[in-house]
Formats: sequence, C-alpha cells, structure tokens
Amino acid sequence: MKVILLSSLLAVAAAPAVLAQAPAHAVVKAKTKTAGQPSVKTKTRTAVRPAEPEAPIPVADAAVVDAKANALTANMQKNLGLNPQQTEKVRAINRRSIDAVESAHLRYKTDPRKLAGVVESVSSSRLSAIKDVLTPAQFDKYQRKREEKMGVPNVQGVQGTPPPGLGGGGAGDQ
Repeated sequence: MKVILLSSLLAVAAAPAVLAQAPAHAVVKAKTKTAGQPSVKTKTRTAVRPAEPEAPIPVADAAVVDAKANALTANMQKNLGLNPQQTEKVRAINRRSIDAVESAHLRYKTDPRKLAGVVESVSSSRLSAIKDVLTPAQFDKYQRKREEKMGVPNVQGVQGTPPPGLGGGGAGDQ
C-alpha cells in the first residue's frame, strides 16, 4: 500500500517534467480488471498538446521611462536645489519607480485593484528612498509640493481650530 502511494506521489510530482519532454504523440497504457474477469491491457495513442506558453512580463519602453525620469528629476533639481550627487541618486530612484509603474500599467491594465496596489507600493518605497537622499529642509519642501499637487490637506489644517459649531472640547461648546 505504501509503495503504491509513494509511486503515485512520485508520478504526480514528475508529471510536469515528463510532459515538458514528451513527444508529439504519447502512448497511454491502462490495465483494468473487473471482479472475476481476467485483466485487460490497452494501449492508446493520443496527441499531446504543447504546453501553453506563459505570457511574458511586459517591459516598459526604456526611452519613455528615461524621458519621464529625466523630466521629473530636472523639475525636482530646479525646485529643491539638488546638488549633483543628489541629482544622480534621485534620477536612479525616479527611473526605477517609473519603470515599475509603467510595467505595472502594462501588466495589470485589466485589473485596476492590483494596479493600484503596485502603484501604492512603488510610491511608498520611492518616498522612503527620496527621504534618505534629501536634506530635511528639502524633504519638507518636497512634501509640501507633493501634498499641494495631490490635493492632500496639510497637517496644520487638520490639527488647527475646528470649524464653528463642530466643537473642540472648549468651555463654550454645549
């Protein structure tokens, strides 16, 4: 019983490798035995379909990625006053990020949820990498510009005085 179980597990595990090397036609051998009857051996020739090739991972156009990365880097250099070392580091970060996002657009164009997840992940890793390159003053300026562009409310507006009538826990609210 153990031998049969082990041999069937081995056959299942080896099946993909065998199928990859199988000829155009395969011979399937079967042995059946019904109760009280002699066993019957059969051989059947079947055509083997070639395995479906995996879809290649789409790659973004390098010229487009370079153009976008260079434009973004030039804008950051002008607005943040990057030195040459920072400029090259930021250019590499921007290129990696844009390449990842462009490839994700090609790969997940039919799955917006996965696309959004990949873009969010790339964005957060890019932000962290940029923070490591910029000075604190440059990063603060970058964050302010980024928040303005993305329409994110700034921290002072969120933590400031509440609008009239909404109460802020003061003595006049009842």
